Amino acid sequence: MNFADRKIYLAGHRGMVGSALHRALLASGTPAERILTATREQLDLRDQAAVSDFVRQHRPYLVILAAAKVGGIVANNNFPADFLYDNLAIATHLIHASFRTGVERLLFLGSSCIYPKLAPQPIREDALLTGPLEPTNEAYALAKIAGLKLCEYYRRQHGRLFHSAMPCNLYGPGDNYHPEHSHVIPGLIRRFHDAKTAGAESVTIWGSGTPRREFLHVDDLAAACLQLLALPDPPSLVNVGAGRDLTIRELADHIATAVGFTGTIQTDPTRPDGTPRKLMDSSLIHSLGWTPKMELARGLADAYRDFLAV
Repeated sequence: MNFADRKIYLAGHRGMVGSALHRALLASGTPAERILTATREQLDLRDQAAVSDFVRQHRPYLVILAAAKVGGIVANNNFPADFLYDNLAIATHLIHASFRTGVERLLFLGSSCIYPKLAPQPIREDALLTGPLEPTNEAYALAKIAGLKLCEYYRRQHGRLFHSAMPCNLYGPGDNYHPEHSHVIPGLIRRFHDAKTAGAESVTIWGSGTPRREFLHVDDLAAACLQLLALPDPPSLVNVGAGRDLTIRELADHIATAVGFTGTIQTDPTRPDGTPRKLMDSSLIHSLGWTPKMELARGLADAYRDFLAV
């Protein structure tokens, strides 16, 4: 679908996912003046009245909800109330305001953590709500489940084209490299860089190193989102993954290479591992014409350049 003559509200445009979507929209030919954005200072998405007023005033044709409070295991484990409340408020306020003001289409971005901790691998979309969640990020997952279900129910009950995409673990330009509150790839990039700079002989990674994870470059996700938005009748829920996984220990080796760290890598089994394996079945979106383009080694090199530029 060509959005050149449509107004789009991109929520979360400063985040890693939102900025990638902004780049992709511009590259697709969408005029910059048609992409509506608002900083957190301009619009607090946790404020229901402010969100309602904003959407009513601007009346976009399409809303892309990429805004979220995000963090790694430590942040999710230490601040579960914040992660649940903030993400519930963001999702419910913007989805409901979009419905009330006649927004024609809405794409909600979630996360693979919505699926049960011990879901059969690779994880299909119909695994949702079939078992307990991973406790360390349950709060975030519950908020994302509520958001995607709200989209599903507005579509079912009112015929509004609200739909959701669930990406696997993402990385790339615009990531959060905080030493404690980041996800695994940016956290390890910082740790290996600091170790290289300090001349350290070793780096210790959390956990046993055996859990398997799937990683997707954020530009590949942005391309998948545009692919979904080009469909007149997209799935209500669709996985977006790289289609392959690797152990955290293997990932650490790749990141050490990208950063140029030549010391030893040690594991700390006293730290939590999280879900043993999380590989999504992305065959549905592949059947719709999308496949990822960025190889991990090239993507990690891209992410490290971004870190150095921060």
